[in-house]
Amino acid sequence: METHTLETVGAALVYDVRGPLPAADGRAPLFMIGQPMDASGFVALAARFPERTVITYDPRGLGRSIRKDGRVDHTPQTQADDVHAVIEALGVGPVEMFASSGGAVTALAVVAKYQADVTTLVAHEPPLITLMLDGPAAVRARAGVREAYEKRGWGAGMAAFVAMTSWRGEFTDAYFAQPEADPAAFGMPTQDDGSRDDPLLSDRSWAVSSYRPDADAIAAAPTRVVIAVGEESEGVLTGRTAVATAELLGQRVTVFPSHHGGFMDGEFGYAGKPDEFAHRLRQVLDGAS
Repeated sequence: METHTLETVGAALVYDVRGPLPAADGRAPLFMIGQPMDASGFVALAARFPERTVITYDPRGLGRSIRKDGRVDHTPQTQADDVHAVIEALGVGPVEMFASSGGAVTALAVVAKYQADVTTLVAHEPPLITLMLDGPAAVRARAGVREAYEKRGWGAGMAAFVAMTSWRGEFTDAYFAQPEADPAAFGMPTQDDGSRDDPLLSDRSWAVSSYRPDADAIAAAPTRVVIAVGEESEGVLTGRTAVATAELLGQRVTVFPSHHGGFMDGEFGYAGKPDEFAHRLRQVLDGAS
């Protein structure tokens, strides 16, 4: 693996290249992106594509990529510009892309704006909460996570986030009537370390979950777009947002093994099924539905 730093006007973007460029098999590189997850979250999945040249990167302000623009918010439009800059720096033409969570939102923005950059996009569970029928209630639930984080710190905020993302079905009065989630019940710290800069629990990434993809621009692009959902995500937040995104684009979701982090080993907590996930991803990239 080779690690590179791309200097832009607003950031120093760090990206990793596993394999030769151009790729030895003649295929486009496989670019894996997330948000707020950085490249470290794709180690297990990348290792399961030894025949491919795989690219990963850290979004600006996350992991190893340093911001120089004086901002702390994360927006799909800015990150799309960054991903485009990395693709240009690779110098081998368009890529195939697997994008997870907020990275899937960024990827949809890339396809809309830079239509020659991506040949096939597999967008896994984009958390586009305002596309759901209960979008206003989901926005209220998101604000509740931030409120818990601001009042009581990371553990409380993460417990509230887990409660929100594991809730099945629409956010009804029953959801909002629940007592505050107890971080200790989730094995999370109860003490407040004083920090309030977490991109997931603060409002810094609200532009990501509030984004509305340009369906017409995406339809006009030559990119084959697949909206993916984990089989265990049916009925919960990111499963429902994936369905809503697919409906916006006039398609149905493609089912993958496991859950929202199904491509990861247990290094970040709840383990997925990376072997099965990689097998399914390989099938979909090769044209299977």
